[in-house]
Amino acid sequence: MSVKIRLARRGRRKKPYYHIVVADARAPRDGKFIENIGMYNPMTKPATISLDRDRAFDWLMKGAQPSETARAILKFKGVYYRKHLMRGVAKGAFSEEKATELYTAWIDAKEAKIAERVEETRIEKENYWKMLSGEIKPVQKAKVETAAEDFKPEAQQTLAEAAEAKMSAGDATAIAAGAEVEAPAPAPEAAVEATEKVEVPAAAEAPEAVAEAPAVEEAPAVEEAETPGAEEAPAVVEAPAEKEAPAAEAPAKEEEKKEGDA
Repeated sequence: MSVKIRLARRGRRKKPYYHIVVADARAPRDGKFIENIGMYNPMTKPATISLDRDRAFDWLMKGAQPSETARAILKFKGVYYRKHLMRGVAKGAFSEEKATELYTAWIDAKEAKIAERVEETRIEKENYWKMLSGEIKPVQKAKVETAAEDFKPEAQQTLAEAAEAKMSAGDATAIAAGAEVEAPAPAPEAAVEATEKVEVPAAAEAPEAVAEAPAVEEAPAVEEAETPGAEEAPAVVEAPAEKEAPAAEAPAKEEEKKEGDA
């Protein structure tokens, strides 16, 4: 049976974290495992890694084959460095005490670097939230700052004018609403008198409108009187007189012929 050191996925969608497990190579990724030796969370900055170095070293020396990601994690945590030192001890290059001393020194330096990165990340987050809250303002160029300073008074004036306009409009509407509320309703008798006063002029104006209507209608009568005269003009035609002239001349010619014959 081949044994592998690999990652088993946990967590929810888009927020995963992984268990570092020793499992049978034939088992599924998230299935049965032999031993859980650590945890890896890549969603933090820097990534969070907790590993039992002693158990990882034991399984590695027994022949367990790590995956690519598990190998990188073991190198990062110093398990492969310990294996390298133990080979030197087996070859007689140095004693086991010297190997453990080198290993502890390497681990301390590595943990110090990790602590520094964690602290830097914490300071970056604090500065980011302070910048959002307004306590720390981002540094800008001189030109941008001068332009902003020049623009601020104008922007403040425009904002002040807009606020005053809104206040005046609100006061005007409030006054109009108060006037409408305070205006008393007219009494019934006053309403009747007002209607009578309004109706009387209307009745008086009605005859005048009726009297003016015939005057407007008489205009066509004048046109009708003039049109017959214009139509009678073509009635006088001198054509019959011209026709009678030849009729009178004809008997005269006949009498002349008779006298000539006689």
